[in-house]
Amino acid sequence: MDTGTPQHVKEHHVHQRHFDRLVMLSDGVFAIALTLSAVELRPEALPGQTVVQVWGKPLAVYFLSFFLIGIVWMRHRRTLAHLYRVDTPITLMSLLLLSLVALVPVFVRVLLEGLSDSAANGMLIYSLSLVAIYLCLAAGWFYAAFIRHLAPSVPRVRAWGWLMEDFFVAMFFAGTALYSLQMHMLALLMALAGSAMRIGVTVFEKKAKAQEAQADGHADSQH
Repeated sequence: MDTGTPQHVKEHHVHQRHFDRLVMLSDGVFAIALTLSAVELRPEALPGQTVVQVWGKPLAVYFLSFFLIGIVWMRHRRTLAHLYRVDTPITLMSLLLLSLVALVPVFVRVLLEGLSDSAANGMLIYSLSLVAIYLCLAAGWFYAAFIRHLAPSVPRVRAWGWLMEDFFVAMFFAGTALYSLQMHMLALLMALAGSAMRIGVTVFEKKAKAQEAQADGHADSQH
């Protein structure tokens, strides 16, 4: 029976509602971007071409884009899964990330058109878009894990490893962009720096697993 007394919403319920709406929006944008990437497949057959020649490169670009968007979705999901709440900055950074993800089908079309015209320009735009996406992922995780401490359940060493993962992918595509600009030496240096970053990811992950094993061993000894 309604007594007319105002019902106060508890703070954790408010945070959960903010979190749920951000997740719903994110999943919707990622789903649309994945679907529209397939819509951009419009291969035109030229006389004398085989089915493989007509569909080979477009399908390769599509599956690559689907895979890359899926990886971005997984990493964004991982970030959100470890946050105990979301605030305005992390929401804004997520919106920026989603705006770039929503443009991926456009970048796919540019790349597909570049396959028959200027492949270097198409690859440049495509690579830069992925650099921006992974830098957004890195910025969001850095803010959440190291500035606002919104993911206290993630060990520090593992948090650094996840951050370096995002930077590694960004550096890889930055190297691709430099190669498209004929800056081969800079592209090589970027590739070497990215390789060092990838080694760092492996080192941090091993340290995180070692710490977890040590903590589990200590807990078992107490029992």
